[in-house]
Amino acid sequence: VRFVESGGGLVNPGESLRLSCVASGFQFRYTAMSWYRQAPGKEREEVADSSSSDDSTKYSDSVKGRFTISRDNAKSTLYLQMDALKPEDTAVYYCNSRGATLPWGQGTQVTVSV
Repeated sequence: VRFVESGGGLVNPGESLRLSCVASGFQFRYTAMSWYRQAPGKEREEVADSSSSDDSTKYSDSVKGRFTISRDNAKSTLYLQMDALKPEDTAVYYCNSRGATLPWGQGTQVTVSV
């Protein structure tokens, strides 16, 4: 099992980023997937979830209305479109299965700062 996250960077407040996560080693299309983030000094938290059985998605209150999770099962790739970024979104972002049952990837750093 492997996750390769990419797309992070340094942006100003209000700007956008699109994260990608290429998954391998398991049946991605049949697996509910989530994005997580870990800010310095804080525990890792789930921010978005994508069902494997339908198009349903869920978001934490902190990102609802600003972030959009999507997936391309043919490419075994999970995406996170992040709009209207805030300084409090600064964190390392990871993808994993719902419930984080698989080994973690290296994550991608997102820094939102003036």
